Amino acid sequence: MRMGKFITLEGVEGVGKTTNLNFIANYLTSNDKDIITTREPGGTAIAEKIRGLLLEHHTEKLCNEAELLLMFAARAQHLEQVIKPALAAGKWVVCDRFTDATYAYQGGGRDFKMADIHWFEDFVQKGLSPDTTVLLDLPVEVGLKRAAGRSEPDRFEAEKKTFFNNVRQVYLDRAKAEPNRFCLIDASENIEQVQKNIQCYLDKILTDE
Repeated sequence: MRMGKFITLEGVEGVGKTTNLNFIANYLTSNDKDIITTREPGGTAIAEKIRGLLLEHHTEKLCNEAELLLMFAARAQHLEQVIKPALAAGKWVVCDRFTDATYAYQGGGRDFKMADIHWFEDFVQKGLSPDTTVLLDLPVEVGLKRAAGRSEPDRFEAEKKTFFNNVRQVYLDRAKAEPNRFCLIDASENIEQVQKNIQCYLDKILTDE
């Protein structure tokens, strides 16, 4: 059986990942692709519990090393229980965040060495990586203003602007380093234009199938 495609969405807070993940899933389904949607951290019962540890505010400070380890613990479970079986069954997996987010948030935001993150990536993923990554990009101030209107900020959303500027820069650096994998989308445009640009990119993927 032919392996499915693995598509990830990335970006700082407020770029519209959830809305556009649903758009991508619906568009691919309309083109006769068998789709599953998922997210990180999370995607399984155990990984969702880890997500709670990562996003909730705690009276005990979660140290940066524990944060990084929890990210990869959730990812290992997610890969084993959801992503790898779906791809092996020929399904297309559309995931809200994956390892690029770890490089951006823990590498850029928490200042971990990229080489250390790469070691964990190799250990957990064993060569598996997204076929394509849609990076929704916009200025940090705009994204944070959008995110502020949704709900009370979680542990990451409560970080300072400098943190998110560093996150965004790592995302842009990774997109520049891997232009064949990344599709960079200007998320500051209106939603109709954003989705038109995403659709053009998806059409290229579908044509190459």
